[in-house]
Amino acid sequence: MAHRIDEVLVRGEIDNTQEGKTTGWLWLLGRSEPVTLDLVGDCWRDLAGARLKFRNQAPRRGAGEELSRIQKGVVGDMTASRKAKVPDCPLDEFAARCDAGEDVPLVWKNSLYLEWFSDVDGRVVIETTDFELELSDNEWRMDSDAEEAQKLANLQAMRDFLEGVIGRRPATPEGGRPKDDEFEWEERLKESDRLTDAYQEVLEKYMDDPDAEQKEAFVMGWDGLLEAMAAESEGKGSVSPDWLDEDSEEDDEPESESWMDEDDDPFKAHPLQLEAHELAMRSYDLVREDSREIPDACELTSALTKVAAKLAGALNGTYERETGYILAILKRCQQWLNEALAACRHLIELESDNDKERALESLRDEVFLLRQRLTDLRKELKGS
Repeated sequence: MAHRIDEVLVRGEIDNTQEGKTTGWLWLLGRSEPVTLDLVGDCWRDLAGARLKFRNQAPRRGAGEELSRIQKGVVGDMTASRKAKVPDCPLDEFAARCDAGEDVPLVWKNSLYLEWFSDVDGRVVIETTDFELELSDNEWRMDSDAEEAQKLANLQAMRDFLEGVIGRRPATPEGGRPKDDEFEWEERLKESDRLTDAYQEVLEKYMDDPDAEQKEAFVMGWDGLLEAMAAESEGKGSVSPDWLDEDSEEDDEPESESWMDEDDDPFKAHPLQLEAHELAMRSYDLVREDSREIPDACELTSALTKVAAKLAGALNGTYERETGYILAILKRCQQWLNEALAACRHLIELESDNDKERALESLRDEVFLLRQRLTDLRKELKGS
């Protein structure tokens, strides 16, 4: 969904010397005139009050050539101090180590991360550790409170953008189109597909953030999950016990249809979706270093992310859904879990590090259990 333009970018400048306004100019490969930025909001404290010039030593053709020449909108996160883990070796050595199945030395580096939300093009991102940077002196200084306020505004901008992308529809009013109507099915599936795309982008952005879960829940509009997290942190409960029958002891089996009968929280997260989310995040942590060189690593994270997003669309919340729709989504998820299991099996065969191999085996076993739980839920729904 985001326009990522760092590869096609030749050089550029970001100017935040006027408080509350960020301007800039971007020269893209193959375009005679620069793209002009005219944005509301400030950069993070490391860039606030200053001008930043940057240059790409090796631009190449790619996405971004179609970007509108005038970029009006609001800033997202803009900083040159975001941390990223990158290979600490030349590219040829990196490729050779990957081919040989050897460990690749990694190092944390400051990453240039420039994000904004264009009125025309939507979300645009520049993210790289390779540009040459030149920062001017500050003409005004941002304090820590102002930076936190700007970061909250950036979160709200991301939430507003995703709300438009997902395009959630209200439940069909009583007396409206029948729930098993073909149009309703198609719209629900389209919404679920949009949710998948949005969720993948959110995971990618916040995966290294210490407050990732809270930020993901906020920008995705899962306010009920945020409240449950807050209650858990205050010792007033946790996310998962809310799904258990008050008269039974906790166990590993989720309730089947009880979430559809509750109306106290329209955004409540289902335990199977929470489980899928956790598996997706673990897969990112495990195979992130391999994702550029080993197709199975990308296949694993992509499949598990799709499952987490689709389950969010089919199971989270309390608005009434057509049972057939849920069955169709669960069937899709089972297919993706099969793909994840196959990818995980191949990664285990390739892995030479014993600790990582055991971690992959543990992940594989839990993916298998999730698939079995989805199978059991499908059986219960079919029998209801």
